[in-house]
Amino acid sequence: MKATERTARLEETKERERAADPYMPKDPGCIECSIEKTLDVIGGKWAFLVLRELFCGTKRFGELQRSIHNVSPTALTNTLRHLEEKGVLERRVYPTVPVTVEYTLTPKGQDLHPIIKGMKLWAAKWT
Repeated sequence: MKATERTARLEETKERERAADPYMPKDPGCIECSIEKTLDVIGGKWAFLVLRELFCGTKRFGELQRSIHNVSPTALTNTLRHLEEKGVLERRVYPTVPVTVEYTLTPKGQDLHPIIKGMKLWAAKWT
């Protein structure tokens, strides 16, 4: 068998493997992977912990900071801004003295609940 035939067969085999595996990108050079897109939205170090807290209801910045141990104010602010920009949470500012700011999940954020719950169950079993 010639080298070109071997290369062609190898490529055909790889194509069949990619078609059979739903987690493997169809195009190896593809950056449009659903998992990558998800991690772009909720993959930050503190994002899951912010989500965990907001699944219990609306929270203020101070409440979130007290609930999430070891998060700095800057890291929490950056995480909240990122999640707001991605449409996962909503920031509400009330004209009080001092100003009151509350964070709540959007429907997009609430849709993450079964995923986070599944991760919690996995952690209980395997960690």
